[in-house]
Amino acid sequence: MIQLYGHDLSGNSYKAKLMLSLLDLDYEWIKVDLLKGAHKQPDFLALNPFGQVPVLVDGDIVLADAQAILVYLARQYGGDQWLPLEALPLAQVIRWLSTTAGEVRQGPESARLYHLFKVTNLDLERTQQKSTFILTQLNTHLADRDWLELGHPTIADVAVFPYVALAPDGKIDLAPYPHLLAWIDRIKHLPKFIGMAGIEAPVPA
Repeated sequence: MIQLYGHDLSGNSYKAKLMLSLLDLDYEWIKVDLLKGAHKQPDFLALNPFGQVPVLVDGDIVLADAQAILVYLARQYGGDQWLPLEALPLAQVIRWLSTTAGEVRQGPESARLYHLFKVTNLDLERTQQKSTFILTQLNTHLADRDWLELGHPTIADVAVFPYVALAPDGKIDLAPYPHLLAWIDRIKHLPKFIGMAGIEAPVPA
């Protein structure tokens, strides 16, 4: 069975959990207690020398990094719907994985670290500016489309979604971004969607 090592409050761990759920894959969740430094212990460092969650284990395959895990799961179990192989649509999807590791990390993710986890060695003003920039860009991009690319959900949406939806944890108001809020709601209504602390799953009708 697939194993996923992560932490319940980690947005990167959550995006891997969300992808596993959307693909309806069985897996074992193994909590890594970051507060107790479990990610710095030899047994975990043997899985990921970077000492970061999440880590996916699938048979003999050990894979770290949330974006890499999304790519693996999509191609191994999801196919072209989640990550196409044709050059242009592949590039269009991968572009958003880069955005996730860049602008989203520097903006909403860093603001959440500052306010929720008290990581105060961050430049809060710069973080707020980065948040406004990327949320405005996403809101504009989504003004005339339901999904980030290709007209249907892909790993681009799964990658960007968590830390954007968790922006209120970083004291960022999403109300000025109606198209972004509508996209968040669409993701929440995907079959097999699961939530986490700060991202409530919709109540079944």
